[in-house]
Amino acid sequence: MARATALAAETELLPEPDKLDGFPSPRHTGRLYGQAQAEQGFLDAFNSGRLHHAWIVTGPPGIGKATLAYRIARFLFASDSERDMFGGSLDIDPATTAARLVANLAHPELLVLRRPYDFKTKKLKSEITVDEVRRLKGFLGMGAGEGWRVVIVDPVDELNANAANALLKSLEEPPKRTVFLLISSAPDRLLPTIRSRCRTLACAPLPDDALRKAIAQALNAADDTGAEAALPAGEEWQTLSRLSEGSVRRFLLLHTAKGLDLHRKIAAAVALLPRIDWLPIHTLGDELASNAAEAKYELFFELLLGLLGRLIRAAATGEGDPAEVQLAARLMPQDQLAAWAQLWETTVAEKASTEIYNLDRKSLILLTFQRLVQTSRGAAPA
Repeated sequence: MARATALAAETELLPEPDKLDGFPSPRHTGRLYGQAQAEQGFLDAFNSGRLHHAWIVTGPPGIGKATLAYRIARFLFASDSERDMFGGSLDIDPATTAARLVANLAHPELLVLRRPYDFKTKKLKSEITVDEVRRLKGFLGMGAGEGWRVVIVDPVDELNANAANALLKSLEEPPKRTVFLLISSAPDRLLPTIRSRCRTLACAPLPDDALRKAIAQALNAADDTGAEAALPAGEEWQTLSRLSEGSVRRFLLLHTAKGLDLHRKIAAAVALLPRIDWLPIHTLGDELASNAAEAKYELFFELLLGLLGRLIRAAATGEGDPAEVQLAARLMPQDQLAAWAQLWETTVAEKASTEIYNLDRKSLILLTFQRLVQTSRGAAPA
């Protein structure tokens, strides 16, 4: 227990890959909104007495996948009487010992695998390494008694090739009463052999009513005055809701990190295509290139890829925001849709490579806009 307490104290001092500055991390989030179907799917499996050992928790970023994983962990670690207090749900009183230990990552039967902190570079590593996954050997080798053990991989998409193969070995021969929760925004990219050993808990983007409740919870938790936080309203809410596409995380970034201003800059640049004004693009690249702008850099690509995705759908279907439908009709003739889809895929891959190899962020931003210009002129993206 002393080792677990020390680990918890150390964790509080280090940056966490799934935590948004100023808001509770998933392990500290109380209620989960909009994912009743996924919760019920797990409860049905648990109540059947034949709980599968491995689950992929899927869905877009920022919709509550990690929050669901920690709720499952608290539920499994709770006593029968603690589970019965909220009959028919995964809710567990946060004051219970199990809930407090999970919140502090101090439960001896919980192992969380995620990108480790690099003390040399003073940054989180760009992927989950094989050394992280090798911690499974010692963890699974310990006797668990009559209780459950839980392994959370957050997200499994960030495993490098060696780490993925090491995880597969544990999935192939799981100890009894051990549950793996693999969080993924891109399950199709996982090893088929990993997918074949897992059941799926599919989470969905939040509808507007659930999004309101989740945003209120996050803003109230972030406000240490005890006052009820004011939600955005009217046109501001509509814009934030549309751009967030059901993602609580993206909504909060848009709302608190000058995200709407960033969206306007991106939209203005795309609206000029096939022309481009390079001066504001260079200025934006300088702004987003520093390590201090990590969250804003991530939001930039979320917003850009989100806009491109909506434009491609609008060009294909004629449906969507009227201004975006009009822009898509001008930029994306039917015979060029494949090229735009390829540009979307290329941008995702180049961003991942930039993170893995610690390449220059501004160069990636400039290259991305150059490809936008080329594609809008009818040329295949380089």
